Amino acid sequence: MKLIRFGEEGREEPGILLADGRRIDASGEFQDYDEGFFAMGGLEALAVWVEDGCPGGAEVHPLVRLGPPVARPSKIVCIGKNYLEHAKELGEGIPTEPALFMKATSAWSGPTDDVIIPRGSSKLDYEVELAVVIGRTASYVEETESLDYVAGYSTFCDFSERTFQKEMGGQWTKGKSADSFAPMGPWLVTADEISDPQKLRLWCKVNTELRQNSWTGDMSFSVRQLVSYVTRFMTLLPGDVIATGTPSGCAMGMSPPRYLQAGDFVECGVEGLGELSQRVVALG
Repeated sequence: MKLIRFGEEGREEPGILLADGRRIDASGEFQDYDEGFFAMGGLEALAVWVEDGCPGGAEVHPLVRLGPPVARPSKIVCIGKNYLEHAKELGEGIPTEPALFMKATSAWSGPTDDVIIPRGSSKLDYEVELAVVIGRTASYVEETESLDYVAGYSTFCDFSERTFQKEMGGQWTKGKSADSFAPMGPWLVTADEISDPQKLRLWCKVNTELRQNSWTGDMSFSVRQLVSYVTRFMTLLPGDVIATGTPSGCAMGMSPPRYLQAGDFVECGVEGLGELSQRVVALG
């Protein structure tokens, strides 16, 4: 299944994208795709509703805005330098275990919403990533069982302000958490439709120029490893998101760096999961 949320920002309703391309309103049956939905067997109930022909579900106009496909999660856990070539281009050493950092959930954004240049920004960067959405509470999960805790996958862009992240001391979070810095979507593809999350192409274009082009098989630490590893340090709740890292080709890794400017257009995609498209705009 492909889960969508549609409508005005902050007032999105749950829906489903059918195989024939129609978008169906599911709000008559389900309140939202949030922690409670995943925890209480919502995916299974949604599958039954879809199999029954989505009774009572009206068709959503294709021009209606799509929001992020799950409600704002309790946390967004990110993995740094998880592709070898990306770690090399940064020149900061190769991690011997996953590098974790957090991204504020207030950065949560829809798949076609603008990315806003924050005040004082001079080094805005892009990073296409495979996002993993957790389907049930996970704590101290073994690698052999970790994929059983995954509800589905989506396309994610980890926008970063490198001045805030690298040149102002402290941890990375402040360079990762500005409003609009965590777009995800356009839909959540349930785990049963992705036979192997390590066999997906992912890419990023800036103004139609291909900047990033890689495969999830190039991750240093697989999705299976990452879910297990993160649950050693925190409990993952249903609806939580793990952003699994980005391949080489980000602006900071270029010589000279080619950071985003107002008016730029960023497109990110993951094979089978759809594409994001963000216009870069200055803070009003």
